[in-house]
Amino acid sequence: MNEKHPAFLPSGTPPTWLGVMGGGQLGRMFAHAAQMMGYKVAVLEPSRDCPAGHAADHLICADYSDQKALAELAAQCAAVTTEFENVPAQSMAFLAERTFVAPSAACVSIAQNRIEEKRFFVDCAPKSGVMPAPHKTISTEADIDAIDDALLPGILKTVRMGYDGKGQIRVKTRDDVRAAFDKMGRVTCLLEKMLPLAYEVSVLTVRGADGQSVVYPIAENVHRDGILFTTTVPGPNVTAECASRAQAAALAIIEQMGYVGVLCIEFFVLTDGSLVVNEMAPRPHNSGHYTIDACVTSQFAQQARAMAKLPLGDVRQHSPAVMLNILGDVWFENGSDTPREPAWDEVLRLPGANLHLYGKDAPRRGRKMGHVTFIAPTLAEAQASLAAACRILGIPL
Repeated sequence: MNEKHPAFLPSGTPPTWLGVMGGGQLGRMFAHAAQMMGYKVAVLEPSRDCPAGHAADHLICADYSDQKALAELAAQCAAVTTEFENVPAQSMAFLAERTFVAPSAACVSIAQNRIEEKRFFVDCAPKSGVMPAPHKTISTEADIDAIDDALLPGILKTVRMGYDGKGQIRVKTRDDVRAAFDKMGRVTCLLEKMLPLAYEVSVLTVRGADGQSVVYPIAENVHRDGILFTTTVPGPNVTAECASRAQAAALAIIEQMGYVGVLCIEFFVLTDGSLVVNEMAPRPHNSGHYTIDACVTSQFAQQARAMAKLPLGDVRQHSPAVMLNILGDVWFENGSDTPREPAWDEVLRLPGANLHLYGKDAPRRGRKMGHVTFIAPTLAEAQASLAAACRILGIPL
C-alpha cells in the first residue's frame, strides 16, 4: 500500500462509506460495485425516487448546492465522487474541503464547459497528439458575421448542459446559425466544423491517487438521434494503430489533468484515418457498461478503487462484447401510448445475454431504461445475439 496515499479500506465496524453526487443509473451501478467490495454507499440527490437511491445504503434527499446536506455527506464518507458532470463544481469544491473528492472540482468544471474543454484539448495536443475539431465561440451577432466559411457546415452546441444530443443543432449557413442561436435562447454556444466521420470510438481510462493509470480496450460506438445505440468491443473497424493512438492520447490527457477516477474520452476517426478528440465525461460512461460483463474489473469497481486509493484493477477483456442501450421506446408497441413490459424472457434466452435494468418505473420514449450486453467466444456470435434481441424488442437495425 502506498504510504503517501493511504487507502480507505472496507470496514464493518464502523463501516467505510463512499459517497455519490447524483442519483441516476450510473450511481446505482457504482453502488452495486462498491457494496460488493464491502463499502457502504451514500447518495445525495434531489429526487427521492431515483435509481441510485434504491440501491444505496443511505439517501440524502437534497439539492446539489445544499451546504447542510453536503456537509452531512462529507462527514459520513471517506471519499465522494459524482455520477454526472453537471453537479455544480462549487459543490465538489465544498466537499473537497471536508473529505477526499475524485474527480476534483477543477477536472469536473473543464468538462462542464465546451469552451474550456476544447481549450484544454488544444493545450494537451503537444503530448496527446490529437486536436479537437475546428471551432469558434458564438456569443453575439458579430461572432456569427465573423464565421470563417471553412467552419460551415457545422454543429452549433450550447456551451453548458448538453448531453445525449441535447443542445445541438446542425447548421449549413450563417442564417442557419442565427436561427439556431435564437432557438437556443442566445446563450453562449460553440460552433464546430462537421468533419468526414468514418466512425466514433471511446476510450475509458482510469487514474489512481498515486498517479497509476490504466486504459481499457477501445470501444466503437453507434449513435441514433444523439443517443448511444450500441457499443462494440473490439470495434470491427478499429485498427491496432488507431487503438494505440487513441489509448496513448487518453493517457496523456488524464495525466495532464491530474485526474483521479474513471474518465471517458470520445474520439472521431475520420475517413482519412486521422483522429480527432471530441469530448470527455468525468465519470463512468454508457459506452463502458460492457466492462461489467466482459472485463476482469468493471468501470464502476475501478471508480470505487480510485476513490478509496486502492490499486487499480485488471482491465483485460475476457470476451468479445456488444452492448445495446434500452430506451423507453421498446415499452410502446405499434405506436401505442400504453406501455407494456418487453419480452425479457425471450431476450434472456439468447446466448450470452446480460440484462441490466435501471429501476425506472416510468418508461418514456428516448429515456434510458437499461442495457443488454452480449458476450460470446467470437464477436460474430455476440452480434448475432444483438440482432436477435433487436428483433424481439422491435428495434430496427
